Amino acid sequence: MRDYLLTLCVTAAVTYLLTGPVRKFAIATGAMPEIRARDVHREPTPRLGGIAMFFGLCAGLLVADNLQNLNGVFELSNEPRALLSGAALIWLIGVLDDKFEIDALIKLGAQMIAAGVMVMQGLTILWIPVPGIGTVALTSWQGTLLTVALVVITINAVNFVDGLDGLAAGMVCIAAAAFFLYTYRIWYGYGIEAAAPATLFAAILIGMCVGFLPHNMHPARIFMGDSGSMLIGLVLAAGAISVTGQVDPDALKIFEGSTRQATHAALPVFIPLLLPLTIIAIPFADLVLAVVRRTWNGKSPFAADRGHLHHRLLEIGHSHSRSVLIMYFWSALIAFGVVAYSVHSASMWILLVVVALSAVGLVLLLLPRFTPRAPLWAQAYVPPRYRRRRRTAAAVEAPEALEGTEGGADGAAVGAACAHAQEHEPAAEVRTPVPAGVNGATAIGARSRLPDRRKAGSRQ
Repeated sequence: MRDYLLTLCVTAAVTYLLTGPVRKFAIATGAMPEIRARDVHREPTPRLGGIAMFFGLCAGLLVADNLQNLNGVFELSNEPRALLSGAALIWLIGVLDDKFEIDALIKLGAQMIAAGVMVMQGLTILWIPVPGIGTVALTSWQGTLLTVALVVITINAVNFVDGLDGLAAGMVCIAAAAFFLYTYRIWYGYGIEAAAPATLFAAILIGMCVGFLPHNMHPARIFMGDSGSMLIGLVLAAGAISVTGQVDPDALKIFEGSTRQATHAALPVFIPLLLPLTIIAIPFADLVLAVVRRTWNGKSPFAADRGHLHHRLLEIGHSHSRSVLIMYFWSALIAFGVVAYSVHSASMWILLVVVALSAVGLVLLLLPRFTPRAPLWAQAYVPPRYRRRRRTAAAVEAPEALEGTEGGADGAAVGAACAHAQEHEPAAEVRTPVPAGVNGATAIGARSRLPDRRKAGSRQ
C-alpha cells in the first residue's frame, strides 16, 4: 500500500507542477478556442491540460518500475507498456484536436486504433465470468471486439461529461478510488497477482486527477481538453479490461459448496462485468441520452448541443459549483455502493443506506424547484434569493430597446432604457457584469431563466 501511495503522490505532484507551465504554453500557442454556444464559460480559457496529465502518467509508471514491490508488475506483465503505447497515441490525437479541432470521425478512428495497439501488446479480455455458467473463454476476435468497444465507450463517456469546471476530473477520480479499493482487495485479499496492474493503473489515475483538479476547479484556469479527457478515459478503461479479462475466476476457488453459497462468493468476480459501467454510470447515461436526443432530432450523434446533464442542472437553477457537487455525489454513490455490495452482498444495511442516500440526492437535485419565497412583509429580513421578484413593463421592454439599437447614435437610447429599467426593478434584479478575475476565470453566476438555444458552433 505504501508503494501505491508513493506512486500516487509522485503522479499528483508532477501533474500539479507541470500544469502551470502548460497553461502558459497553451496561451502562447493560441490553444484558446472561441466561446461556443454550448459552453458555460464566458472567457476563452487555455486547453492542453492533458499534456501535464500525460507526463504525470509517465512519471507514475517510471516510479513504480523502480519500486521493489511494484517492479514485478512490469516483469510479469506487458500491460503497463501496452497502456503507455495506447495512451501516447490517444494523447497525441487529443493535443492536435485541442489546437486544430480534428473531425469527430477521425478521433473515433484514433480511439479504435489506440485500443487495437493495447490489444496487440496483450491488454485484452481473454475470458468473462457468466453467472450460472462459469468462466467463458473468448476467441481472439471476440476479445478484441469487446476490448475495443469498452475502450471507445469509456473514452467518449468521459469526454461527453467534460462540460463544467472540475467535473470530468472529479468524477473519474471518484471512480478510480472505488476501482482501486476493489482491485486492491482482489490483489491483496485473494493473493491474485494478475490484479496488480489494474491496481497500479487506478492509483496513477487518481494521482493524475488529484494533481490537475486544483487548476481546474471553478473558476478554472485551464481545461484538460480532449487530450486530457480521452487520456483519463483510456486509463480507466485499461484498468477495467485488465481486472475483467485477466483475472481467472477459478483462481479464487469460489465455485464450491451449495449453489447459493457459490453465487454469493462469486460476486467479487461477477462485479467486474458491471463495475466498469457503474463507475461511469453518469457519463454513460449522458452519452446514451445525447445519442438518442440528437438522432431523434435528425442530427449527427457527434453534433454538439446544450442538452447534457450538467446543462440541465444549470437550467434547473443550480449554481456551477452545486451542479458539479451533485454529479460527484451520484458518481460516488453508485461506484462505492457497488464496491460495498461486492464485499458484503448478504447485508441488507448496504442496500438500505444506498436507497436512503438516493432519496437525499433526489431532494438536493430538485431543491431549486421548491425554493421558498418569503411573504411581502418579510422581504427586508431574508436573503435576496428568497425574495419575491417583481418585474415591471419597463424592465421587460429594456432588452427590446437593447436589441433595436445599433451604432453610436443610439447609445443614449440604450443608456436611458437601462436606467429606466433599473429604477423600477428591485436591487436584487440588477444584472452586473461578471468580473473576469485574476485567473482568466470561466466563472458564471446563476444561469439565466432563458438559456441560449442557438446552434452549437455559432459565434456569441
